Amino acid sequence: MVGGGTGAFIGAVHRLAALMDNQIELVCGCFSANPVLGHQSGLSYFLPESRIYKTYAEMFEKEVKLPEGERMDFVTIVTPNVVHFDPARLALENGFHVVIDKPVTFSSDEAKQLKKLVDETGLTLALTHVYSGYPTVKEARERITGGLYGKVRTVYVEYLQGWLSDKAEDKGNAQASWRTDPKRSGKAGCMGDIGTHALHLAEYITGLHVTEMCGQLETFVPGRLLDDNGNALLRFEGGVSGVLSASQVAVGEENNLRIRIYCENGGIEWAQQEPNTLIIKHQNKPNEIVRTGGGYMSPIAKHNTRTPGGHPEGYVEAFANIYRNFSLTVRAKMNGQQPKSEWLDFPTIEDGVRGMQFIDTIVNTGYEQDKKWIQWMK
Repeated sequence: MVGGGTGAFIGAVHRLAALMDNQIELVCGCFSANPVLGHQSGLSYFLPESRIYKTYAEMFEKEVKLPEGERMDFVTIVTPNVVHFDPARLALENGFHVVIDKPVTFSSDEAKQLKKLVDETGLTLALTHVYSGYPTVKEARERITGGLYGKVRTVYVEYLQGWLSDKAEDKGNAQASWRTDPKRSGKAGCMGDIGTHALHLAEYITGLHVTEMCGQLETFVPGRLLDDNGNALLRFEGGVSGVLSASQVAVGEENNLRIRIYCENGGIEWAQQEPNTLIIKHQNKPNEIVRTGGGYMSPIAKHNTRTPGGHPEGYVEAFANIYRNFSLTVRAKMNGQQPKSEWLDFPTIEDGVRGMQFIDTIVNTGYEQDKKWIQWMK
């Protein structure tokens, strides 16, 4: 692991998820730019001192020299965005697979370089767009892409939070501090942090790529350097329209990610704060409720379901589904086997590149009112 020292939010989530299925163990890491904190963190994770490294460069240099079966197999990168690319590059160049938090890199150019390395090495990179890991999301994808309700017409996806409604970055909030800093987060704030999740969810469930976008970005909190609110009109492949909204100044909202997709003969609705429920909408009959664990769910949804119906599965389990599918894929490749299709169901470097292109496009169009539609990702 790179990053994720004591007190870090997302690193702890990654460790819980990775260890959940007993397919992965933490064997080494560079857990902080502060070597004292990094060392203390490694000891608290019960690692031997010889596998707690002061820098990630030292980690890759020493790990690659260890015997196969003893050295690490992959690295998880859970740092601020500005420190995503270099450890991922070094990992791939030294023959290690990669799991990385989103957005994949600090810039589009870095994302394209990583894709080139993944293509050249044949190694596996997973991107933790966690919301695609929920069983009900996978059920929605199977139904929509399978044409059960006819052709998709329009998509509405929104991700609303309120935690940055005031200038939390000036009040000792470490998460707010780096996420609102363009030198550490990149050119987008809210849209880079959660807008990319909304985009990925829309593309994942529909199986369609966005091709054009007209955006609007706003910064409501005085003195903030990056956007904290935004909207985009979307055009998908096949003439499908969409609306994407993201805000971190929606006062009172916690983590309200919600998607509605309307097709010719029906629609679906899913909300992250009630993740075990998928609502199916009809024109002339009552709506249906699909629940995680139901025997009627698709094979891919069942593969990613961990408990019997009525036992809630949440955020960490969705994270764990990405790690499990990634680990099964890597293990198969290491054994010279072809991974099963359900194992390959996790976000990859291609999703990362698209996320960075989304950030570029929303920033380019969002602040300039004379621009209307911008083509992207043709």
